[in-house]
Amino acid sequence: MAKHMTDSHRRFLQSLMCCGIIEGSKARALHRHCCEVHRVHYPHEGLDDFIRVINTHLQPMFMQIRKGMSEEDGVQYYALVNITETDVTRMASDYSDTELELFRKAMDLIVDSETGTASSTEILNLADRLQPKKMKKKETEQVLQRLVQDKWLYEDGEYTLSTRCIMEMEPYIQNIYQDLVKVCNICRNIAIQGQMCENPECGIKMHIPCVARYFKGRTDPRCPSCNEFWPHEIPDLSCPSPQAPSPGQAMAAKENTTQDTAPSRSKRLRK
Repeated sequence: MAKHMTDSHRRFLQSLMCCGIIEGSKARALHRHCCEVHRVHYPHEGLDDFIRVINTHLQPMFMQIRKGMSEEDGVQYYALVNITETDVTRMASDYSDTELELFRKAMDLIVDSETGTASSTEILNLADRLQPKKMKKKETEQVLQRLVQDKWLYEDGEYTLSTRCIMEMEPYIQNIYQDLVKVCNICRNIAIQGQMCENPECGIKMHIPCVARYFKGRTDPRCPSCNEFWPHEIPDLSCPSPQAPSPGQAMAAKENTTQDTAPSRSKRLRK
């Protein structure tokens, strides 16, 4: 029998709905914050069980909190995803047909590339070939900014699929790009970015973070599948990424704002 949702579960879900996706460390901090605020027992290693309760109650709404990993640095994430519509059309309420066509073509470029990335120039060059109508370069730049802001694309010099996009659209990606997308030999999740074995009879692919963990401390790195020498540079992911405000802090700030503006309806902000 499923456990009941408590106010601590509801607070966690509400915060995740605002963020869409959060780092694992921030999810654990948020879990503790929600338990402390509502004065319920906080199990230090109980986040997955806590989320499992929420997912049981989200199931009738075809929603789910999923756990995934960033292809860039191996950081763990939790995201609230829609499990019924796993293709690009689920974005139709936020984007026009032409904008969705741009996103599809950008995905084509990214998935078909050796690096799992696409340059802004490559994507901007698509503007003249969009259907049902062409887009100006300036419009294309603005749509790309929105896609990054909405966490469908990630941009750091070049564009790639964001962690949220891969987590939410994995079935779609596997179906549409089944001949192009490989599964990481270590974690068994799809790998858009990564390193490949250069043995033509092998050709396995591994995420950069999986490469770093698997070959850590090895002086003679060899492919885990064919045992050929691994010719790529072994990355060092020991440097921590910059810290952003935690969801608990963001939630507290939002609550303070709500309390300050509560006396006047005219001052309330729309989400």
